[in-house]
Formats: sequence, C-alpha cells, structure tokens
Amino acid sequence: MAGRRMTLPNIITLSRIATCPVIFVLALSSGTGMRIAAFVLFLAAAASDIWDGYIARRDGLVTDMGKLLDPIADKLLLAATWIPIYIVSRDGTPLPWWGAMPLWVLAVIFGREIFITVFRAWAARRGVVIAAGRAGKEKALFQSLFTGGALLWYPLTELAAARGWSGPVWTGWSWFHGTFSSVTLAVAVVLTVYSLLDYLWSYRALVGMRD
Repeated sequence: MAGRRMTLPNIITLSRIATCPVIFVLALSSGTGMRIAAFVLFLAAAASDIWDGYIARRDGLVTDMGKLLDPIADKLLLAATWIPIYIVSRDGTPLPWWGAMPLWVLAVIFGREIFITVFRAWAARRGVVIAAGRAGKEKALFQSLFTGGALLWYPLTELAAARGWSGPVWTGWSWFHGTFSSVTLAVAVVLTVYSLLDYLWSYRALVGMRD
C-alpha cells in the first residue's frame, strides 16, 4: 500500500490542511458566530487527525505520502489556531489567568516544532527514523485541549457580556472553563520543553555520528 497516494486517510489529511486557513480567518474575526465556527472546525480537524490514522492502520493504507502530509497538517493546524489566539489575547480579550499570551510561550511552542523537524531530517540523513514518542503525543494532546478551550472561551465571554450572564451556572462554568484553559496551557508548555529534552536524550548518540 506504500505506493498508493489518494487513499481515504490521505484525503482526510488533505481536507484537514484545507481547513487550516479557514480556521485562521474565523478565529481572528470579531463576530461571535465566526469564532464559534472556528471552534467547531477545529474540533472536526482534531477528530480527523485521529480518524485518518485509525483508518490507515486498520485497513493497511499507510503510505509515504501520508507520512509526509500528516505532520505538515498537524503543524499547519497548530499555526492556524495558536497565532490567532496569541493575537486576540493581546487585542482586548485576554486568556483566563494568563491574560495576554506571552510571546515566549509562542516561541517555545513553535521553536520546539521547528527544531524537532530539522532534527528529524538531520537524523534521517544518517539512516535513523525518529518516531513520535510518548512525551510528544502527550504534548500534542494538551496543546489540543488548550486550543479547544481557548477557541471556545472567546465567543462564550462575548455572549456572556452581550446577554448579561451572571448567575451561578455561568459563574461556575466560567471558573471551570477558565481553570481548564489555563492549566492545559501550562501543562502543554511544560510537556513541550520536556518532550524536546526527551528526544535529545533518547537520540544523544546521533550527535557523535558523522556524515
């Protein structure tokens, strides 16, 4: 199956890539409805990431094209959500607890992705395939949890302000939602750093290898 290209998993992955610019625009928009649409599209894209991998393994449809496209789709989705969240958080709609997202957080998240991408390519030249480790998968999970929480936080706070929500239900939900988003962001940052160190330690022998 390695030679086939337009398999169902690859079509799903390409669809996920196609939604990234749409999510980016919707997340940056000022309309509550558009921001809710960004949240819904993100959920669909995140679910498709799980779905295409499951189908590829179940039906023996793992292809070289899929191996190339999947990490590209993941990084595009990360950029399509975290950059708007960063911009919006610094433009009058702060994140709970964190306020405006610090620039260093964005630098850590994207710096790690760039470094690991380059490191993987460098290792591949030496005949070593660096597979996704457990720490990397946990990092991706908490990044996604934060992304979903933040994308929903913005339209909900706008609705609360517009409709005057102030009862115990909204107060309780607001506390839970804010805590969830804040904690998942903190854990995502910690796991991002930890997963980078874990990769470097696990493949430290590569440093001594020559071309």
